[in-house]
Amino acid sequence: MERRTFLTTAVLAGAGAATLAGLATPAAAQAKKAVIGVSIPSATHGFMGGLNWHAQETIKRLKTTYPNLDFVLATAGAVGKQVNDIEDMIATRNIDALVVLPFESEPLTSPVKAVKEAGKWVTVVDRGLAQAGIEDLYVAGDNTAFGRVAGEYFKANLKSGAKIVVLRGIPTTLDNERVDAFKKAIDGSGIEILDAQHGNWNRDKAFSVMQDYLSKHKKIDAVWAADDDMAIGVLEAISQAGRQKEMWVVGGAGMKEIVKRIMDKDPQLPVDVTYPPALISTALEITALRFVSDTPVYGRFIIGSTLITPENAAQFYFPNSPF
Repeated sequence: MERRTFLTTAVLAGAGAATLAGLATPAAAQAKKAVIGVSIPSATHGFMGGLNWHAQETIKRLKTTYPNLDFVLATAGAVGKQVNDIEDMIATRNIDALVVLPFESEPLTSPVKAVKEAGKWVTVVDRGLAQAGIEDLYVAGDNTAFGRVAGEYFKANLKSGAKIVVLRGIPTTLDNERVDAFKKAIDGSGIEILDAQHGNWNRDKAFSVMQDYLSKHKKIDAVWAADDDMAIGVLEAISQAGRQKEMWVVGGAGMKEIVKRIMDKDPQLPVDVTYPPALISTALEITALRFVSDTPVYGRFIIGSTLITPENAAQFYFPNSPF
């Protein structure tokens, strides 16, 4: 099948994703029945809670808009469960497409490849697979920009010789992209990365990792938590150690709690970097177009990352959002 690029770059701010379903014509909406399987991690932390909420709301909207579409949604709290979910969708639910946000990149590559080899449409969201080119459509935030924007802030606001620690996410291709871009952005600044461990985008794990950092390093000037849930765990560890005045923290994603503290000019949280959980809505909307219109939807749809500061934080603050 010829691979065509549909959209390359988009910037989405806040909790809502662009509604693309309106591009389909009424006639196209009467197309044959199609079943879209949706496999995502369960709501184990704030970002995934928001993503699950957006997935459910978007599925409800699309089913109302397009009666010819049906959806099978499965959530998994572990790699093995997600693999079983996907195999079940093929074996018993006869899906025509799979929208998948891999729990981890490497172990989900073979199962998703099997779906593609079975002749099904594949949309990969957020966390790429370990092998390139399997999916028909890839939808994600701009992970390179996510790391670069944070790194540029560190470089501009820390002096040469400053010491920082980094918390990585779950081992995935996107985590690699973020960390590589961050390191490249601070290259030549004289900033020293004391340590970089996986916090798994989980506040409890991040709390534990940060406690370890604080016990090992007597001087830390700043923390790149790289995720707002991890930032919450990091801040709690710093508070318990009584070292709040020594360092500031930068997370990422745009959690409303973090954005509010930036609005209030909390010195511990000077900025944040956007990475909206509503990207799952974008993935579902575009995948739906594959079955209800002739719109070309192959390729990559990348959602830009923006630096949230006290000056612009109000436009990223949504108090009624689940995240």
